[in-house]
Amino acid sequence: MSVPGELLLYCRPGFEPDLAAELEDKAMVLGWQGESDVKPDAGFVRFITGGDAPANALHRALPLQSLVFARQSLLALPPLSLPREDRLTPIIEQVVASGWSFDSVWQETPDTNEAKALAGLIKALKRPLESLLKKRGALRRKAGGRRLHLLWSDGDRVQLGMSFPGNRSELPGGIRRLRFPHRAPSRSTLKLEEAWHEFIPRDEWDERLGEGMQAADLGAAPGGWTWQLVQRGMHVYAIDNGPMDKGLMATGLVEHLREDGFIWEPPGRLDWLVCDIVDKPSRVMAMVQRWLLRRWCREAVFNLKLPMKRRWQEVSRCLSGLESALAEAGVRAEVACRHLYHDREEVTVHVRILDGA
Repeated sequence: MSVPGELLLYCRPGFEPDLAAELEDKAMVLGWQGESDVKPDAGFVRFITGGDAPANALHRALPLQSLVFARQSLLALPPLSLPREDRLTPIIEQVVASGWSFDSVWQETPDTNEAKALAGLIKALKRPLESLLKKRGALRRKAGGRRLHLLWSDGDRVQLGMSFPGNRSELPGGIRRLRFPHRAPSRSTLKLEEAWHEFIPRDEWDERLGEGMQAADLGAAPGGWTWQLVQRGMHVYAIDNGPMDKGLMATGLVEHLREDGFIWEPPGRLDWLVCDIVDKPSRVMAMVQRWLLRRWCREAVFNLKLPMKRRWQEVSRCLSGLESALAEAGVRAEVACRHLYHDREEVTVHVRILDGA
């Protein structure tokens, strides 16, 4: 049985260096050695562990939800270069040699236009691949929910990885594709909807995103994020000097205040703060930190617009500063940050205050 020596992680194309920097920083903190194999705009990163320790220990120590720039995290075998006349034999041989067993198989491609052209090949290989895996005893029921992933980067290039329940995305490619609601004022509405799916368990929506709650949307115009709040039946303070969507205003749930979101203060404690202001990450973080330290809201979702270079370093600096400030003030809170599918040059942060009143 071969011991996997690397992790395979998916990301948005163009963010490979940021994911690699994050992996290397966090592995080093945990006392792990390793290096990243990064190809520009590939849509994935290989992290090859150093020393004699197997990669599965690092995979457990760095769960997917703790990573900002990763969409999917797999324990992986070395990439395969396949002969076009027989792609399946090398795949089956590597699986058998690994000793892996699993109860499902997903064939995927990076999130690139070039890789999408492989859809026909993947479809053609599905039945014969699964048939051969069953015959060799690798694909079987009651295999503990383990899933085999085949990441095709070219017609003759594939890498095999394994995912495990509780430490993976249950979405193909780690991508949550949402349909744009045609009545929403802007496409930015999808960012807040995806954030709720990402950070709040679905069975807690009625409790934490309930009708009659109060929220503030800083930098609201024209109302893409306010629209999501209103759909949940919340009363919203929309703070922006720009105009709001007329349909939103007609709901009677929105109070539009033409004020500066960086200095506006709520009349009392709110349930939610949301913010999609385009400004320096440090300035947005300072504003949100003030809200949290003064307990002006119970939960917050906000975006940090990232610089073109050293994006992970900026995110790390902002998150560390926030967590330190909360701890120093004695504010217990959960902080999570993810680069969501509907984000572009930003990351989304969620904070939930755990204190009582």
